[in-house]
Amino acid sequence: MTRSVLEAMCDNPPDELILQTHSHLVQSATDILIDLKSKCCVRVHISIESDRDCLPGLPPPCSSVEQRLKACEATKAAGLFTVVTVSPILPMDCPDEFFKTVANVSNAVVLDHFIGGDGSNNGQRTLKTDLPAAMRAIDPESTDLDFRQRIIDIANRYLPGRVGVSCDGFAGKYLED
Repeated sequence: MTRSVLEAMCDNPPDELILQTHSHLVQSATDILIDLKSKCCVRVHISIESDRDCLPGLPPPCSSVEQRLKACEATKAAGLFTVVTVSPILPMDCPDEFFKTVANVSNAVVLDHFIGGDGSNNGQRTLKTDLPAAMRAIDPESTDLDFRQRIIDIANRYLPGRVGVSCDGFAGKYLED
């Protein structure tokens, strides 16, 4: 279905297209996205919330972290502006290694915490789910905004000038070096 929508956009392109996905299968549409890039501004956003494939008690994502990183590498190598979206920011085993890799396979990164990023006041929507407890089981500090700042600081070491935060980041605005 996504492929047919993208093909239709080639005939009537938007001014800008931001394709957001959790799946590594985006690389199968690289040819169409390259065609669209010649007609409009295209950004490919691939969600990779952590260096962990899953949190205890929660289902795994449809694509592994490794698969999504490879998809980023492929779309970037094809000349598409590729953004890793760490949204929501989940606990990580080795954040320095994660962002070092992200810096090599993407053009930018967007970081968004569920507090302020889930569309409700102070993350109330997410706080009603199992996610915060799963996060706290790995890193008790991961459910507050200080955690977001800690991750922003790490990401900035590897992607200076290429780190976006919350709504600004999704809009393509990145922090200054």
